[in-house]
Amino acid sequence: MDAFKLLTRSTKLKTGPTQPATSASSRLPSTGKAENPQLFRNSEAEKFLEDKNNGKKRKRGSAVQEPEDDVNLDFFSSNRGSSARSAKKVEEPSSDKEDASHSESEDEMDEVERRTILNAHKIKVTDMRDLEEIQPAQAQGEEEPKKKKKKRKQKEESAAPALTKKEQKKARRLFPRPLTSFKELRSVFKISHRLAENVQEQGFSVPTEVQLGSLPLLLGDRSVSQSKTDEFVEPDLLVVAPTGSGKTLSFLIPVVNKIICHHHAQQDERGIFSIVVAPTKELASQIVNEGRKLVAGTGVKITLMKKGMRVVEREDEDKDALNESGSESSESEGEEDATEKKSKGKAPVTKSDILVTTPLQLVNALTANRTKPIATLPLVRNIVLDEADVLLDPLFREQTLDIWRACTHPELRASLWSATMGSNIEDLAKSTIKERKEVSSLTKSYPLYRLVVGLKDSAIPNIQHKLVYAATEQGKLLGLRQLLHPAAAAASDVRLRPPFLIFTQTIPRAVALHSELRYDIPPEAGGSSRIAVLHSDLSDNQRSDIMKNFRKGEIWILVTTDLLARGIDFRGINGVVNYDIPNSAAVYVHRVGRTGRAGREGGVAVTYYTKEDIPYVKSIANIIDISEKLRGSEGEKSIQKWLLDSLPDLSKKNKQELKKHGVKARQTNLKGVDNKDQRKSKISTKSGFERRMENKKKGAIAASRNRKLQQKPSGADAESGDEE
Repeated sequence: MDAFKLLTRSTKLKTGPTQPATSASSRLPSTGKAENPQLFRNSEAEKFLEDKNNGKKRKRGSAVQEPEDDVNLDFFSSNRGSSARSAKKVEEPSSDKEDASHSESEDEMDEVERRTILNAHKIKVTDMRDLEEIQPAQAQGEEEPKKKKKKRKQKEESAAPALTKKEQKKARRLFPRPLTSFKELRSVFKISHRLAENVQEQGFSVPTEVQLGSLPLLLGDRSVSQSKTDEFVEPDLLVVAPTGSGKTLSFLIPVVNKIICHHHAQQDERGIFSIVVAPTKELASQIVNEGRKLVAGTGVKITLMKKGMRVVEREDEDKDALNESGSESSESEGEEDATEKKSKGKAPVTKSDILVTTPLQLVNALTANRTKPIATLPLVRNIVLDEADVLLDPLFREQTLDIWRACTHPELRASLWSATMGSNIEDLAKSTIKERKEVSSLTKSYPLYRLVVGLKDSAIPNIQHKLVYAATEQGKLLGLRQLLHPAAAAASDVRLRPPFLIFTQTIPRAVALHSELRYDIPPEAGGSSRIAVLHSDLSDNQRSDIMKNFRKGEIWILVTTDLLARGIDFRGINGVVNYDIPNSAAVYVHRVGRTGRAGREGGVAVTYYTKEDIPYVKSIANIIDISEKLRGSEGEKSIQKWLLDSLPDLSKKNKQELKKHGVKARQTNLKGVDNKDQRKSKISTKSGFERRMENKKKGAIAASRNRKLQQKPSGADAESGDEE
C-alpha cells in the first residue's frame, strides 16, 4: 500500500463491508483490536480451562465475535478505554441465581490447578515479609496438637538458619486462585452487581495476566490465607507487570467495590476513602476517565485534583480566615459581612470518594503551600501509587512519602504498580510500612505480597525492536525523514506508518525537531497540522487539546519528551521512535510500551544512536535481547551476540549521571561543554557553510532596509524646504 495514499486518506469514512487486509497491514496495532489481550499463553493451560468450563456445561461458543476493523478506518477509536480490552463481546449479565449456582463449583480449585495456570501465564506471587512472620502464620494454619511456647520458639530458631535459598523461596512462594473470566468477579468474589455490569459494558471478557493474578488477591482470595479462619485479609501489594497489560483496571475495581461496600455499611460517613497518585497530569486524567466508566450508577464519585481544590477542613485556616475577615469588617461592614466574605472566598471541601492527583498538587493542598504543617487524611483506606518507581524516585520521593504519611487510618492498604521496579523501591516500601507500624500502635499489620508478570523490568515481547546506528545528528534526522517519505521508506528495512510518537531528551530538542519536520507532510495530507509537539512548558489547555486531537486522529506524529513515556494509553499507536537514546533501561521499557498494547501485534520501536551514544547502548541492547527471547521468535535476531560483547559496560556513577541529565552532549546551556559539541548536537540537516551564507544574505537584506529607512526622512526634509 502506498504510504502517501495512507497519509492523504480521510479519517472520517463511512463504514462499509470489510476488505481482506494484507499480511503486513493486518499486523499493525491500529488496524483493530487484539484477539486476546494476554501476552503469555500456554496451550496446556488453555486446554485445562476449556475442559474445566465444559465440565460445567457453560456455553463458551455462544460469545459473538466482532469482525476485525478495516485498515481504512480511522487511526484512533473514539471510545477510548483501558489497555486491557479484547475483541470478544461479553455475554449478557447473568442473573444472581445463576451466579449462585456457579459460585460453589467455580470456587473449587486445588493447588495443582492454580499452579498450572499461574506458571503458564508467567505469574509469580511472593510473600515479601520476613521469614519469622511467615512461618508462625503457616504453623497456625496446620492442625497440630498444642505445644508449649518455649519448645515452639526453640524449634523455629533452630529451623530458620537451616533453610537454604531455594527453601526460602519455596516458603515465600504463593499460588492464589487465578481469575479465569470476568464473570467470576460476580459469581466467585461477589463484587457489586452494578460494578460487574459496568465491567461487562466496557467489553472486557478475557483478563490479562496482571488482572488474572492481582484481582483475586485484592478482592477476597482465601487460598493464600495462612490462618485457620476464613476471614479475608486484603494485603499490601507490589505489582510489576508489562506496559499496556491493564494495571489501571486491576487497582480500580477493588477500590470501587470496597467503597461501595463501605457506603452500604455506613451511609452517613462521607469523604476521601482512596487516593490514586500519578506522576503526570495526563496519566491522572486518563485514570479519572477510566474510573468514571466503572463508577457509573454506583454512587461512588471519582475526582481529578485541580489547583485551588480543598481536600481537608483545617482549623488553623478557619481561624486565620476569621481573624483576617474580622479585622477588615470591624471598620466597615460588621461580623455578618465577614462570615459572608469567608464563605465566598473559600472553596468547599471536596466530597469525592476517590481522589486522583499528582504529588505536588496534593501536598500543596495539605500544607497550605508549605507554610503550615501537613494535614492528615484520616478516612483514606487505600493509597495507590501508579508508576511507583518514579513516584519514589528522588524527584517525587519526599512529596509521595508526605502523602503516604498523611493517611493515618490504621487499616490503610498500599499498592504500588509499575512496569519497572527496582529492589530499592521494594525496600523503601517495606521500610515505610514498618515505620507506620512503629509510629502508631493502632496501625495494623497486613501481608505484603509482590506479583511479577513475565520477566521483571523487561519490554513487552509482541513488538519489533530496531536499533539503528546513525553516526551523527544529521544522520538521525535523515533516518527519521526516511520514515516520513514514502519513496525513502520503501527502500528501508524499517517501515513505520503513522500514527507514532517521537521521543527526545529535552524540551528545546523537541521544539527544534518539530520545527524541522513540520513541513515534511504534503499540504494535500494536512501539512503542518498533522505534526505537533507536547511538553511540560505548554499550558494545561494546550496539552489537553493536543492529546485530544492526537486521540481523534487529527494529529498523526507527536514529538514529545518523557512526559508521555509512562502510563498513557493510546490504542492505535503503530510505533515509537527514540530520536534521542533513553536515559535508562527502565525509560526505554516505558517508551516502547506505548505501542503493542493489550496484546496487539505489529508495533515497531526504532532507536537511533550516534557515536556519542555508544557507551549507553548496551543496557538497551540487553532489554531488546531479553524481549526477543521472551517472544521466542525464530530466525535472525536484531541484536547479535558480537554486538553485545563489543559494546562497553557503563559504570554505576555514569549510569546515575545519565539518569539525571541524559547524554551530556545534548544538554542545553551546560557549562563546561565545548561550543563545537553543542553545534554538532543541533537538530538540522544544513551544513555550517549553508547557514553562514543564509545569515549573510539575511544580514544584507536587513542592512538595505535600514539604509532605505534612513534615506526617507532626509528626502522628506528637502522637499519640505523647497515648498517653504
